[in-house]
Amino acid sequence: MDLTTSRELSLSRSNSSALPLHPRSANDSEEMVEADNAITVVLPMTLGIISNIVAFFILANAYSIQRRRSKATFLLFATSLVITDFMGHVIPGALVLWLRLGRGVYPDDSGTSDGVCQVLGGSMVFFGLCPLFMGFAMAAERCLGVTKPLLHSSLVTKTRTKICLSIIWLSALCVAVLPYFQLGSYTYQEPRTWCFINVLSGTKDADVALVVLFSGLGLASLAAALVCNTISGLTLVLARIRRQLGSHHSSRSHDIEMVVQLVGIMVTSCICWSPLLIFGLISSIHSYTGAIGENLSDYKTLMRTGVWLATWNQILDPWVYILLRRSVLRKIYLIVKCQAGLRSNVSGRWEPSRLSQRSSEKVEMDQV
Repeated sequence: MDLTTSRELSLSRSNSSALPLHPRSANDSEEMVEADNAITVVLPMTLGIISNIVAFFILANAYSIQRRRSKATFLLFATSLVITDFMGHVIPGALVLWLRLGRGVYPDDSGTSDGVCQVLGGSMVFFGLCPLFMGFAMAAERCLGVTKPLLHSSLVTKTRTKICLSIIWLSALCVAVLPYFQLGSYTYQEPRTWCFINVLSGTKDADVALVVLFSGLGLASLAAALVCNTISGLTLVLARIRRQLGSHHSSRSHDIEMVVQLVGIMVTSCICWSPLLIFGLISSIHSYTGAIGENLSDYKTLMRTGVWLATWNQILDPWVYILLRRSVLRKIYLIVKCQAGLRSNVSGRWEPSRLSQRSSEKVEMDQV
């Protein structure tokens, strides 16, 4: 055996030893992909469920011990919103997870919808509109309570609040079931594991009308909530500046807490929902006029990003009630006040020492 042959044998042995003893099959790689897909669904859904459960217990406890009717009405709205967000995680999340784990049941590229797609698309529209409608209703209720407290006490009751909640759920349901009556359609979206309104390929008038209706109602709710919260905030600020608190300090503090929470809800909703709602209007118009063209893949990416941001609204909403409570805000205020007091004490101690040092230097100069 010559030297060249021995080198070839040694190289072949080293290469054979580097190979795995049990090479991965196609099934193993598919299982790994399915596990990754399941994790991307399970983690946000679990986080949202836990957050909503914690917020529900906090609100339920506050509602049980609250005697002020205005505060109880606000807590009833907030508890209903948390329950709706909780169901918005469980129902669509379970359907998406079932589609991602369903081996060999993915639909074809034609986008043909089925019963699962209809239910999933309708649930996403329903649980998307409900928080936006409730955010506007809560902002309007607080605006009336802050600006016209006497009118609020005579108009707003628990019974009427429950009727208002029923109307909100019914209105969102009416929009969600329109495709069941051939007024628009739901189709599978990329990567064909979830369903939504037929935005990108909606060349029918009914599809465009459904997208415009969904986006228009959502944007109108956000704009109306912004106006109501601005009026409430300015009213409270002016009342504090004019020092008209008097004996109503406790009620004003409750009003400040509720307005702060509403502002948190509004900011969260604007950040999470505005991209999808605005993109829905733009893409429906471009799809109707045929202007999408070669940018269809970019539109699909924007669509997935918008829906991903919208799902985070149901995760972040409960933390508004968990973190922006009056007790938490009071602790934050005390910590900031304590830090400011420490800084003032340090500066106060520093200034006399500097003055004494300057005076001693001046005396020494005079003596010289």
